[in-house]
Amino acid sequence: MNEPYGAPQIMDSSPQTLDPARQALLDVRREVAKAVVGQDATVTGLLIALLSQGHVLLEGVPGVAKTLLVRALSAALSLDTKRVQFTPDLMPGDITGSLVYDSHTSEFSFREGPVFTDILLADEINRTPPKTQASLLEAMEERQVSVDGVSRALPANFLVAATQNPVEYEGTYPLPEAQLDRFLLKLTMPLPSRTDEVEVIRRHAAGFNPRDLAAAGVRAVAGAEDLVRARQAVATVAVEPEIIGYIVDLVRATRQAPSFQLGVSPRGATALLNTSRAWAWLSGRSFVTPDDVKALALPCLRHRVALQPDAQMDGVRVDDVLGSILASVPVPR
Repeated sequence: MNEPYGAPQIMDSSPQTLDPARQALLDVRREVAKAVVGQDATVTGLLIALLSQGHVLLEGVPGVAKTLLVRALSAALSLDTKRVQFTPDLMPGDITGSLVYDSHTSEFSFREGPVFTDILLADEINRTPPKTQASLLEAMEERQVSVDGVSRALPANFLVAATQNPVEYEGTYPLPEAQLDRFLLKLTMPLPSRTDEVEVIRRHAAGFNPRDLAAAGVRAVAGAEDLVRARQAVATVAVEPEIIGYIVDLVRATRQAPSFQLGVSPRGATALLNTSRAWAWLSGRSFVTPDDVKALALPCLRHRVALQPDAQMDGVRVDDVLGSILASVPVPR
């Protein structure tokens, strides 16, 4: 997944290729690639989040196609998507919805907010105040929205894909640890390689319009029913006791690392287990290996830890510390 401890390649030669749900999700990657160049790892991460029913924090500089990627993924999966630009004046009701008075009936009726969708693109989530950020907490954790004492369920495939800019922090509101922990994965979207950037410009020169995915050839190749079958299959992926012990050892090592003032909670260990199973299934295996755990460790854990102030001043990077932990914790044989 474009990580230092990178995931193995998805191989189409596996016997599990015959699984229609798995093949459909592999086809989604190819469809998204018609619109977005060089971001296969991020697409895979979003698919893993959908399989694990979790949410994703996307971090990347402006212009690396974060919005286009989410739109293309939704189109390939035939899912609804809505985008909200988070701003300092955004209110909680602008996200969840609110009660509106109907003068004709003299009654209040609920008007759904953009959160009632399959994939919610929360653009620049760190530019809105904590009160509005917190409005997503119940939706992300409970998959419902409560207004005026009434709880309303969100769609079964509800996923928040929140973006933030890693280089511009002026006027922003960093997400608190409690909300960061609600995200299953934190995926970094790098700048493209020269080859990929040449391909991007070539497509634009040939008339590619990022606002017209149909013209780019992106079509729906999977749907909600494929996700249901895929989740059922992921639930059957075997996890040996040694693998469970390995996950626990990795998580506990983050709590003892001198550079961290906050280590990973048990929720993070559960997240690493679930995503490793999803990745193993996508890779065509019915069991989890240590390499699966390593492949998901950075995107699954990097946002659940906090550096010591002196480590920050010394320029220590979270991924480097996690890499050292992955190198030092014994791997089960």
